[in-house]
Amino acid sequence: MTTKTKVMIIEDDIAIAQLHQKYLEQIGSYEVIGIATSKMEASIQLDILKPELLLLDVHLPDGSGLEILNELRSKNLGCDVILITAARDVDTLQQAMRGGVVDYLLKPVMFPRLEAALTKYVGQKLQLHHTNDLDQSMVDKMLQSTNTPDIASTRLPKGIDGVTLDKIKALFHQAVNLTADEAGEKIGASRTTARRYLEYLISTGELEADLNYGSVGRPERTYKRST
Repeated sequence: MTTKTKVMIIEDDIAIAQLHQKYLEQIGSYEVIGIATSKMEASIQLDILKPELLLLDVHLPDGSGLEILNELRSKNLGCDVILITAARDVDTLQQAMRGGVVDYLLKPVMFPRLEAALTKYVGQKLQLHHTNDLDQSMVDKMLQSTNTPDIASTRLPKGIDGVTLDKIKALFHQAVNLTADEAGEKIGASRTTARRYLEYLISTGELEADLNYGSVGRPERTYKRST
């Protein structure tokens, strides 16, 4: 049986904290052991619960998440941190990097980006657990940014916009079957536009297509997440 990673969420907005908890529950390999909405609550819970991973907000009503990060490091506590914040200034990012965060997510956080950060995190943990001697290629892979695996993968073909692509991808978080008409309606785009993005995701292997044979008329092409 796989042991779940124990996670604590520190976020001043309880609704956002609960949303992140639902995201983690969907992924399934994480257990949320605590939620704190202030620096004081966080300090108390951290000492008692000792989580393996923190989802940490920067702006708290009685302090800063960066102060919590610095306290963790000064106490030499073995707790990894994913910073989730609306702060877009360079200084906050630099402080987070100096504090050794494993990822830095800007609000509003889309589920695919959070899922990618968590997937990378657990993958690194497993790889380190089964490795005795590091080589340079493994170090490079560990330190590589989650959302830039290589230069080629960041180039989208003509007619494919990154924002619209993320909206289409978000439709398939759950195991659903959608037609181009249904996908277009959900994101506020035409059937033709939606189909262009759906077919692109088939070409990347993220989606697969099927035919839905209705009671009347010709079969309709549907799309679902690849298995």
